[in-house]
Amino acid sequence: MNEANSALVVGGTGPTGPHIVNGLIARGYRVTVFHRGTHESNEIPDSVEHIHGDPHFSQTIQEALGQRDFELVVAMYGRTRLVAQHFGDRAARFVAISALAATRGHFARDALFPTGLPIPASETEPAVQTEADPDGRFAWRIAETEREILALHKHATILRYPIIYGPHQILPVEWCLIRRALDRRPFVILPDGGLQIITRGYSLNMAHAVLCAVDRAQEARGQIFNCGDEHQLSYRQLAEVIASAVGHCWEIVSLPTALATPVWPMANPQSASWHRLYNTDKLKRELGYRDLVPAVEAMTNSVQWYAERRAALAAAIEKELGDPYDYAAEDRLVAEWRQGSQALLARHKREYVERPHPYPHPRTPGLPQDHRGR
Repeated sequence: MNEANSALVVGGTGPTGPHIVNGLIARGYRVTVFHRGTHESNEIPDSVEHIHGDPHFSQTIQEALGQRDFELVVAMYGRTRLVAQHFGDRAARFVAISALAATRGHFARDALFPTGLPIPASETEPAVQTEADPDGRFAWRIAETEREILALHKHATILRYPIIYGPHQILPVEWCLIRRALDRRPFVILPDGGLQIITRGYSLNMAHAVLCAVDRAQEARGQIFNCGDEHQLSYRQLAEVIASAVGHCWEIVSLPTALATPVWPMANPQSASWHRLYNTDKLKRELGYRDLVPAVEAMTNSVQWYAERRAALAAAIEKELGDPYDYAAEDRLVAEWRQGSQALLARHKREYVERPHPYPHPRTPGLPQDHRGR
């Protein structure tokens, strides 16, 4: 028998977790958090029960949870399929956090024709089907986990998270730009003009998406939803917002992806030349989702949070990112690029001739043609 108004959050101490925990408490749930205990969040009230254990293995899940029942399980960390197996039919509701990477073509643009994902890509796009799929084993395991969860809990809800940004992110890739802006670099290198768009979601907004699924249980049953901020920023817009957030302004230098090495830790060179923009209309239409914080404000808040904690966080982040911040090398790269570009332009210069509007625009009434003979 499920314990009424009881909720288990698996994970719960990452960027979105505390917002979900507090949102459930505000909705009258008695919340228990199940995580490894490697770090705690001071944003979770002391009244919340913590169960420490490893959610990655059936044995350790059983040891930690035993036969405890919960009305609602929100599985957002560990191997969610094993959590689903553990509860079987002992949870009235099962909400699982997945990833947009389950979609075929997310990692392997050449797997689709025409090349790359549809813009935007919806939940109806095929998921990765086999381990041998070009998207790779990681994407296949995400998609396979979704299928296993829905087979075990036909009324489960799956929310596909995008790249999450905001406070307490384990690896905030935006730090590649944040540090350069804090160091007052006169320019920033971006691949292909920084025009690529990859779906992102602010931590508070994505927690709100989960709570929307909790609030609209009937509409969410048995469904998969793409998640992301309503308004998405290109890399160029991201660079502009980040610089502005710390009172800086810089020149955007466009280089081919293969040469834009300084931002490779943020813009993977294997995937930085096509969009991964996902449609979130279903989330908005069926669950009533709307951003709590607009994207520009959300990114500004995030940047300022990390900037204020630079001394405490930068070393660990930079070690994980592997970004050398070799500004002398960046200066040489841009100087050589500009010199080479000017030489090419000098050899292949061509004057642009503006083409007139193709439709006739007569200046005198009654004439069969306008002044350009159209």
